Amino acid sequence: MKKVAMVGKIHLDGWEILTNKGYDVFEINDLSKDNLIKELSDVDAVGLRTAAMDEDILKACPNIKIIARHGVGYNNVDLNFLNQHNQALAVTGTSNAVSVAEHVMTMFLYLAKNINKSDNLVRSGRFTEQSSLPNFFELYQKKILILGFGRIGQAVAKRCLGFDAKVNIFDPFVDQATIEKKNCTKVEFNEGIKSADFITIHLPLSDKTKNLIDKKHFTQMKDNTILINTARGGIVNEEDLYWALKNKKIHGAGIDVFEIEPPNINNPLLKLDNILLSPHNAALTLECRKRMAVETAENILYFLEDHLKLNKENIINRKNLNL
Repeated sequence: MKKVAMVGKIHLDGWEILTNKGYDVFEINDLSKDNLIKELSDVDAVGLRTAAMDEDILKACPNIKIIARHGVGYNNVDLNFLNQHNQALAVTGTSNAVSVAEHVMTMFLYLAKNINKSDNLVRSGRFTEQSSLPNFFELYQKKILILGFGRIGQAVAKRCLGFDAKVNIFDPFVDQATIEKKNCTKVEFNEGIKSADFITIHLPLSDKTKNLIDKKHFTQMKDNTILINTARGGIVNEEDLYWALKNKKIHGAGIDVFEIEPPNINNPLLKLDNILLSPHNAALTLECRKRMAVETAENILYFLEDHLKLNKENIINRKNLNL
């Protein structure tokens, strides 16, 4: 009998895929390193939410064949260790694009339309003072810059095109023909930053993308620019973002991810009124949670039993495993 640990809760739809195949599935909610070392010592696979799986833990779990992330980010897993020991790392690559794209559009519209200020005006009995509200804007024919053109970036582009926006793409790993097929335009980073009315980030965090956007770039942006980050904290320099928002160098920002999570209650970004914040939950609609749970379970099941059904694009280190 295969033994699978779910490190963090997943929806029952995914859980049942494995139990119906006779797997011994159990849940771990104490995410301390000592407890993970103890509980994972004899498992065949791990379904992983947000806990860290570092070298110390992985060394103590020699039976693991696959770690299946319930999501697409994997900076909480020691990939080098997995590669050295022929263990797979999977992500739920097809599950979260719609939810994240809708979250981005929500943030775009909320910030562009100053929804909170209009709401407060009505609630405070000042309905007839509409003229006191600051300018608000349309997405129609605006320039949208999407950084990263994977599944999420493409889902955002599709929705922006529905607003008749002009969608520019920066992604050095996607060719111009592929981008143009999606009715978008490939641009260089600095060109896109300078011309964008809206910017949304869909890149992984790496040495190359750390502080990708900093004070220098904020000084190049239009003062009406709205910046959204639902990707990873650290891609936008938070100190510089605070400076840009505080000094009205850009119109607003929507942030779902932080350099340190949860953010410190004294983080100055939390004090601003031209930023919209969410707790790293852009992908956590009920529908998406179901899809991610199912895809996590299927990644485990098919990797262990049926490579013909396995979505090999979900296996991050598939080349190392010769898949």
